Amino acid sequence: MSVKQFRDAIREAMVEEMRRDESIIIMGEEVAEYDGAYKVTQGMLEEFGLRRVIDTPISELGFSGIGAGAAMNGLRPIIEFMTFNFAVVGIDQILNNAAKIRYMSGGQVKFPMVFRGPNASAGQLGATHSVAYESLYAHIPGLKVMYPSEPYDAKGMLKTAIRDDDPVIFLESEQMYAMKQEVPDEEYLIPFGVGKIKREGDDVTIVAHGKMYHIAQQAAKELAKDGIEAEVIDPRCMKPFDFKMVIESIKKTNRCVIVDESHPFAGMAAEIGFVIQRDAFDYLDAPVQRVTIPDVPAPFAKNLFDLWLPGPKQVIDAVKAVTYKN
Repeated sequence: MSVKQFRDAIREAMVEEMRRDESIIIMGEEVAEYDGAYKVTQGMLEEFGLRRVIDTPISELGFSGIGAGAAMNGLRPIIEFMTFNFAVVGIDQILNNAAKIRYMSGGQVKFPMVFRGPNASAGQLGATHSVAYESLYAHIPGLKVMYPSEPYDAKGMLKTAIRDDDPVIFLESEQMYAMKQEVPDEEYLIPFGVGKIKREGDDVTIVAHGKMYHIAQQAAKELAKDGIEAEVIDPRCMKPFDFKMVIESIKKTNRCVIVDESHPFAGMAAEIGFVIQRDAFDYLDAPVQRVTIPDVPAPFAKNLFDLWLPGPKQVIDAVKAVTYKN
């Protein structure tokens, strides 16, 4: 085991897979000469050369399309977006080509492709740089959506994504790149659709992913001081989603709070909450609560941004509401 930053775990996954399979390439803005906007691809140009680590113009539609064509013709491209807020420029290639061509070809054309980069807010970057897109991609048949919260998960999940023959959306967070955790030195894979209980408890189930997982853990520690033991589940994969793990937890705790950095309307929390009430209604002792960002764009002013982004207090208030201790 070695202690690694989140960015290093992602880089190791890509490097190990590129050494294993020469058909894997990476493309994106500043991934080569500049070592990546967040230094995730540092040193990869030197090892793999310009034919496999490819700097692109600022044209998400263009390099997403080139990557899609490469995937259809025997390569296994990794497309890095400087932020998924910019990926909407190339979203036609993702939603209408990557997601559908294998189906439309009757399975004759494989589409082994990973779209990866930071998602959701990263501080005071304004409304156009602060959107969580996981629910949008999870809505589209043909796409798998992964969203690791810790370095250990990031490495094992990305290796799985790269080896898959279907397109995978791999979401990260700019605010997690420097996060450190022990990561095994030996190879390991984390399969699609397998969540993890990262804190056990009997009083309430908290489901949270991405940055919000860490907010949920902070809230759980504070709640424990008041005698409320929260079980925290990190789903890790948005689609397929590990509903079985969540339902089994609710059968034990009888209460649930979902923490999601999406907007409330049609976000991930909305779908998760629906499935819970459908499959675990008889086990619930309180309505499912969700903690999300407001239904407004992200403000720039720091004091407003801090109010806009969910924090431990909102999670604690939601837990106390479902446990009737507020």
